[in-house]
Amino acid sequence: MSFLDRRTLLFGLAALLLVAAAMTFLRGRSDTALPPALITTTGTVADGAGGVAPAQEEPLVVDVAGAVRRPGLYRLPQGSRVADAVAKAGGITSKADRLAVNLAALLVDGEQVLIPESPPVGGGAGGVAPDTSAGGELVHLNSADAAALDALPGVGPATAQRIVDWRTANGGFRTVDDLLEVPGIGPAKLEQLRSLVAP
Repeated sequence: MSFLDRRTLLFGLAALLLVAAAMTFLRGRSDTALPPALITTTGTVADGAGGVAPAQEEPLVVDVAGAVRRPGLYRLPQGSRVADAVAKAGGITSKADRLAVNLAALLVDGEQVLIPESPPVGGGAGGVAPDTSAGGELVHLNSADAAALDALPGVGPATAQRIVDWRTANGGFRTVDDLLEVPGIGPAKLEQLRSLVAP
């Protein structure tokens, strides 16, 4: 065998050994264990005892107004009720109409909780006693249903429903004069109803 053939053979063997060594090295790296993946949870936080607790929900913000001791904006936890908002505002005053508001109702973020005042005993505006000669008590605009409103003179089913809709959209009636804001009720009809209704 000539010197040139021997040299070519040696170079070929060396190249094969290098390729084999590189493949062994790469195979060894692919068998190496990867670090464990991080497991993330959404909506949870560590509770400090090795467990996971639910994340805190955003508080409700409500406007408490009317016959309460400290009217204003209050933050309450999700699931709070009207009674909780009234308690935050210092409770109702002696002038509050307790029957006009459902204290058990669930609160909604951005809601206004309006506690109306009871009508004055023995008199309406100007000290004139309300006319109840039609055979009944005053109809409370903030608590009466559509049927009770429909029974008022000059108020039909459509106007009664508009009164209920206005009350729901605006948080209730503060005064009897707020009826002027209800479509279909003008000054003449307001005067006809004034002695028969209360907020």
